[in-house]
Amino acid sequence: MNVMEDIQIDQAQLQLDRFVSKEVYVHLETTNGAYASHFDDKAYNVGAFIRNAKVSYTHAKIVGSGNAYRVGLKLDIGWIYAEGLSQYELNEEGQLLMAGHDREGRLMVALQISETPFKY
Repeated sequence: MNVMEDIQIDQAQLQLDRFVSKEVYVHLETTNGAYASHFDDKAYNVGAFIRNAKVSYTHAKIVGSGNAYRVGLKLDIGWIYAEGLSQYELNEEGQLLMAGHDREGRLMVALQISETPFKY
């Protein structure tokens, strides 16, 4: 895979499982960005951004259907969770990239997993 495809739950689960019990780097991003306030001056901008968090997860699970999936990564002492994912790819560097976009194609959520740090 070299281009984002719609999530196929069985294939995405296989890719998530490849990283179980390994030290990996996680990128997790959520945002409605400046999109919200451009269209509604009473709206709040919200977002979260974590890049190259080094973790090891013991279990991964993807659930959902249609165009909205949730991924949970079970850590020894907690969870990493992303909701609203719809597409994924395994790039040429072996990194699993997952994303969800709004109706206009703007990024709303990203979850990425890699055995090497992500480049800036």
